[in-house]
Amino acid sequence: MASSDFDGILLGMGNPLLDVSAVVDQEFLDKYDIKLNNAILAEDKHLPMYDEMSQKFNVEYIAGGATQNSIKVAQWMLQIPGATSYMGSIGKDKYGEAMKKDATAAGVNVHYYEDESTPTGTCGVCVLGGERSLIANLSAANCYKVEHLKKPENWALVEKAKFYYIAGFFLTVSPESIQLVREHAAANNKVFTMNLSAPFICEFFKDVQEKCIPYMDYIFGNETEARTFSRVHGWETDDVEQIAIKMSQLPKATGTYKRTTVITQGADPVVVAEDGKVKKYPVIPLPKEKLVDTNGAGDAFVGGFLSQLVHGKGIEECVRGGCYASNVVIQRSGCTYPEKPDFN
Repeated sequence: MASSDFDGILLGMGNPLLDVSAVVDQEFLDKYDIKLNNAILAEDKHLPMYDEMSQKFNVEYIAGGATQNSIKVAQWMLQIPGATSYMGSIGKDKYGEAMKKDATAAGVNVHYYEDESTPTGTCGVCVLGGERSLIANLSAANCYKVEHLKKPENWALVEKAKFYYIAGFFLTVSPESIQLVREHAAANNKVFTMNLSAPFICEFFKDVQEKCIPYMDYIFGNETEARTFSRVHGWETDDVEQIAIKMSQLPKATGTYKRTTVITQGADPVVVAEDGKVKKYPVIPLPKEKLVDTNGAGDAFVGGFLSQLVHGKGIEECVRGGCYASNVVIQRSGCTYPEKPDFN
C-alpha cells in the first residue's frame, strides 16, 4: 500500500487524561483503598490524593488515557504521519494544551472537543513494585458530546477510517457516539474493535457494553477483565482460554468478519480465540530488574497489534507487534517510547 492509503486509516475515540504518575508506598495505597493492577473512577475520597502524590512522591506528568495511548503507539509503529486520528474531550487549560502538543508531536491527528468550564481530566497512576493502579478523575473527558462527532470536519475522520478502536472506558461517557461509529463500521464493512478495559466496566456498564459486543470484530482485554466478564455473564469458568472462545462466539451484527478475542496475561502467554479454537503466543521475556512499570502495557499491546492489522497482517504478526510495543513500554515510565521503533 502507498503511504497515502494509510491517511487516517485508524480512528480512536476515548478519554484523554493526563497521567499523574508516581512510585508510592503501601501506606498510601491503603489510605486511599487502592488495589494494584486495577482501574477505577475516582470517588470523593480519592480527590485529595492527586495533591498528596505531588507533595509526597516524585511525580511525573505524562499524556495518557487508554485509547489515546494505543493510538499514539500505533502511530509510532506505523511511522506514517497522519495514519491515525483521535477524538475525545479536554479542558481549555494548560494540561489540555500540553496534551494537544504531545499528541500532535506523536503524529496523531487530534480533534478534541474543548470544554470551556471543566478542567482536563487526570489519572492517578500509583506504582509499587512495577505494578500499577489507575484512579481516573475524568473531569472534562466526561463532557464529550455526540454533537462534536456529528460536525462535518469530525465525521470526516469516521468516513476516512477503515479501522476503529474504542476503549471500554468511553462507554461511561458517550455511548451515543460509539453507537454511530459502530453502525457506520458495520454498514461499510469496516473493522470495529474495543477493549474490556476494566473489571468495573464489565460489571457496572454491562448493558451498554452488551449493545456493542455484536459489532466488535476484535475484543481486547486482560485476564482479570476476562474473568470478571465471565462471572457477570454467569459462565461459571475462570479458564481464560474457555472465556476467550465463548466471547468470540457471542452473536455478531454482521457476518463480514469473524470475531477474534485477544486476552493478555501480563508475563504469561497471549490468548487468541477465533473459529472456536485457541492459540497461545508467548510474550517477550523481561528480567524483573528491567521492568519500570506496567502502566500503558495493555494499551501499547493494542497499539502494536493494530499497527500490523491495518497493514493486513495475519494474527501472528499482529500479536508479535503488540508484544514488541508492550515490551518497550514496560521498560519506561508511563506509555512512552523511543523516537523510532526497532520492529521489522
